[in-house]
Amino acid sequence: MAFFQLIKDHNIPASLDEVWDYISSPYNLPEICPEYMDFRITSNELPDKMYQGMIITYKLRPLMGIPVSWMTEITHVEDRRFFVDEQRVGPYKLWHHQHHIQEIDGGVAMRDIVTYQPPMGFLGKIANSLFIGRQLKEIFDYREIALNKRFGSWK
Repeated sequence: MAFFQLIKDHNIPASLDEVWDYISSPYNLPEICPEYMDFRITSNELPDKMYQGMIITYKLRPLMGIPVSWMTEITHVEDRRFFVDEQRVGPYKLWHHQHHIQEIDGGVAMRDIVTYQPPMGFLGKIANSLFIGRQLKEIFDYREIALNKRFGSWK
């Protein structure tokens, strides 16, 4: 069984409240995903802020335009500090994504920690080395660009 982890750190020149308000709203998810993924929320009547136990469903096209349905649950929330989403239905055997923020001089330090296991055992491990790991890095690099566009770049 192969498990993998992606850790992405990013400093944002904004207040803790501004960053929390942005990242804790499910409606901002499409803005931080690359356009080619065609990320669309399919849940009905979501609140403006995430809460523990919240289920979010969406459709996206992460690879070669093939549509994927995905359902995540927000399993942990600590206001203005972190939240965790876990896949309940989707392409991975395991998906556990921690979003941490912390106030620092001049802004906010943000850390994403994604622990995942591709499907299909040994074949999933090969797929991760060939494209899954690289694609996840590209997605989180895009998120950094989108957040820089929104809040400005760290100096």
